[in-house]
Amino acid sequence: MSSITQSATYDSAQREILSRQGLRLPAITLKHLRNAGIYCQPTISIEYQHVAKRWILRGVESGGAATDIGAYSSFVNPDGSALPWLQRVDSIGGNGVHAITIASSMLRLEMIRIGKSYDLFITRHSLTNSSENHRPRLESSIVFYGRRGTLEMELWGQDAGFRGAVSPVFYSRSGEVLNIPPEFGWATARLTMAVCCVGCRHCHLLEPAIFEAKFLVVS
Repeated sequence: MSSITQSATYDSAQREILSRQGLRLPAITLKHLRNAGIYCQPTISIEYQHVAKRWILRGVESGGAATDIGAYSSFVNPDGSALPWLQRVDSIGGNGVHAITIASSMLRLEMIRIGKSYDLFITRHSLTNSSENHRPRLESSIVFYGRRGTLEMELWGQDAGFRGAVSPVFYSRSGEVLNIPPEFGWATARLTMAVCCVGCRHCHLLEPAIFEAKFLVVS
């Protein structure tokens, strides 16, 4: 195998690991998040529904912010639209788990904010070779990865009125703008709001499920 082929294979394997596991944060950043009381759980698990006899993906919306740092992870449909939550989760402290969702495929959005600098990571996840008797494989790929994006606004303070309407700008190493896919504009703006929500206690991306009400009419 040539060195070029080996390098390409290594890069592909590294990208797959990164897309499955999510953002790998430095130890000092993780320590700062713990000290700020921010808990963000970006992991995705494969679960089996015994009644429906099918495999599904399970994700957790979690995170929040302090004035100087924020981290948040959530999920949307593959087309960028909102996913319904399976259940809301209330806790004594903020900046933790907010809701749980399940789906056959989903996009995960992660964001970390340090001051006015942002990292954004969007990954696509689905199940392959799914059957009742065999555990399927999680297939993951990177949709967008922006590092050290900038947004010169204090959304956690004096500019809070712009929450949900603005997002950071990301650049390539050569200084060109990295455009976030337009179908994820809404979700990115909501995620930006989430990493600036100090003491967060609510969902920013997952939405309540809409159930059709049925009434029995007794004559």
